[in-house]
Amino acid sequence: MRIHHDQLEVRTTGKGTYEITDAVQAKIDKRGLRNGTVTVFVQHTSCSVIIMENADPTARHDLEEFFNRLVPEDADYFTHGSEGSDDMPSHIRMALTRTSETVPIINGKMQLGTWQGIFLFEHRRAPHRRKVSITIMGE
Repeated sequence: MRIHHDQLEVRTTGKGTYEITDAVQAKIDKRGLRNGTVTVFVQHTSCSVIIMENADPTARHDLEEFFNRLVPEDADYFTHGSEGSDDMPSHIRMALTRTSETVPIINGKMQLGTWQGIFLFEHRRAPHRRKVSITIMGE
C-alpha cells in the first residue's frame, strides 16, 4: 500500500462554499493511484469540509442561509469574540459539520455520486487562505 500526503491552499473571499473536487482529483491523478481512499482535512477551526450538491448552486445557497439562521452572528449569549462577531459562530458551524471527508477511489476516480462535490465551507466573512491536507492511500 502506498501513502501520499499533499496539500491545497484555498483562497476564500468570505462566507460560502468553494468546490475543490477537481483539485483533489488532480492530486489523485498525479500519484497514479488506482484503488484506495482519499481523506480531505481542513486545518482550521472556522471552516469545514463537506460533500454537497454540485449541480445546482441554489442548494449551496440554501445551506449557507440555513447556517446563517441556525447560528446567527452577534448573539448576546456568545462570550468568545476575539476576532469579531463572526468568530464564535464560525467555530460552532465548523463543529456542526466536519473537518474531513474520506472518499473511496476505484479505477483512479473518486466514487462521488452524480451530483456530489467536495467543498470547503468558509464560515468567516473575511477572505482567508485555508490549508487543506490531502492523504491518498491505496495501490
